[in-house]
This record gives sequence, C-alpha cells and structure tokens, in this order.
Amino acid sequence: MTRLHSNVAIRGEARRFRPGAARRILGEEGAMRQNSLRTIWGEQGAALGGWLTFPSSASAEVMAHCGFDWLCVDMQHGLIDYSEMVHMLQGISSTATVPLVRVPWNEQGIIGKCLDAGAWGVIVPMVNSAEEARAAVSACRYAPSGSRSYGPLRANYYAGPDYFARANHEVNCIVMVETRVAIDNLDEIVSVPGVDAVYVGPADLSVTLGLPPAPDQPDQSFTDALDRVIDACRRHDVIPGIAGNATTAPKRLKQGFRLVEVASDIGLLGLAARDALEQVRPTARPETTTAYL
Repeated sequence: MTRLHSNVAIRGEARRFRPGAARRILGEEGAMRQNSLRTIWGEQGAALGGWLTFPSSASAEVMAHCGFDWLCVDMQHGLIDYSEMVHMLQGISSTATVPLVRVPWNEQGIIGKCLDAGAWGVIVPMVNSAEEARAAVSACRYAPSGSRSYGPLRANYYAGPDYFARANHEVNCIVMVETRVAIDNLDEIVSVPGVDAVYVGPADLSVTLGLPPAPDQPDQSFTDALDRVIDACRRHDVIPGIAGNATTAPKRLKQGFRLVEVASDIGLLGLAARDALEQVRPTARPETTTAYL
C-alpha cells in the first residue's frame, strides 16, 4: 500500500502540513478557524484529500489525523445520514483538516443544513448547466450574494463567532462536472460567479462517455474531457478537482488538478484487509470489488 506522508511535493516544491494552520488569533475573541483550502490555492498549491463513506465519527477522526488537507463526508453514495454526518464533522474538527460534505443532490435545504453543521464547503453532484451551478452558489451564500437562510448553529462554534461576516468568502461551493452534458456546458458552468471549484467524477463521466466506471481511462474521449476541464478552469480562475486514489493522484497533479482525492476509507480498508490476508495465505486475494480500490 502507498503510505501517505504529511510532506507532499507539489509542482516541485514541498509544502509541510502544519497542525493548527487552519486557525488564526483575533484579539480577545479567541481562535477563529479559517478555510485553509483558500490559502493553499492562493499559494498556487494543490490540496490533497480523503473520502469518507462509512458512518463513523471514529474513522473520520482517524483519517483527519493522517494529515489530509481536506476530507469529504459523502452523503450521496456513502452510507451516511445527517446526524451521522454531524458527528463525523465533530471528529474532523480535532484537526486542521478542512471538512467538506458531498450533499445528496443540488437542493437548497440540505446544502444549508450541512453548512450550518460546520462543513467548510459542499460538493454538489450532477451539475450540468449554468442554471444548476447558480442554484448551488445561491444555496451557499447569504444575501445579497445568495439565498442561504441564517442559522449556523454548529458553524458558529466550529469556525468562530465572526462566521456570518466571513462565510460568503470562506465557504467553498464546489460543483461536480461528471457527465458529457456538463463537459459540453463547461464554459458556462465555470463562468458562474461564486463557483470556487469543479470536481470531476471519473466514474459517472466514464459511463456517460460509453465506458465502464473507473477512476481512469485509456480512451481519448476521457483524456480530452479532463483537458477541457483544466483549460476552462484556468481561463476562468476556478479550481479544478477530481476524485481518484493514490495511483491516479500523482497523474492528476501533473495534469494541473488542485483538489485531488488520494484515498477513501472503504478503499483503504479493503486494500489493507486483502494485503494482510494475502501475507498469510497468498492464494486468498479476491477480485477487486470497487473501481476506487
């Protein structure tokens, strides 16, 4: 298995993970937590992350202490409901790792509830048009920039009492570009003010291109789609992101992606369990059961 290190080489330079880097001190008000993804991107760096699919605050806490820049709690395809998601955000909060949530769908109610619970950003699935991107942005921003309802119950404790003043700037609105239709509408999507990043879902993109679901493809149509994402994001000053694993992540960094998944809890568990059993019984290794191992 690939070992994750807190020192990662990005564009030829090493950026060290610093515990507590996500916080700043403001006078007597105490520690105010910042969204360190914006700092990384402002320094032209890439943020390496992990994916959480199991409904466990303990496993979320373990992953957070591994030094990832961000972790995403997956409420779309993961096995996680809202109350479990809140507990997982609390587990992540013991570290400087930035908590993101992939919401089940592009719906204002769940986006607002996840942000109120302390997510520093949401990943919104299946955004195929500028109209859908505008809806996602609006749900993430307070008026006059959007339509988010005020009530950041846990966010006030997680991020600090000045949360409202900073939220429109700090919260990340990340829309998923994961279909042939989205690629065709890419320029319109990334032109929407308030879209901070796009996040490619390689499996769904593969399916809509007529390919089997996988984190990578040799097919030129898949390569061309990723190139179009990188190009559009550069032209519109939007961060390109992508799902994957430790095998695909170095390739994605070289391509120019700057929000890159390195590992998932289910993938790590499956690989570690298989490797342990194979060391004792070499003939035991089963077939891969998920494209993201």
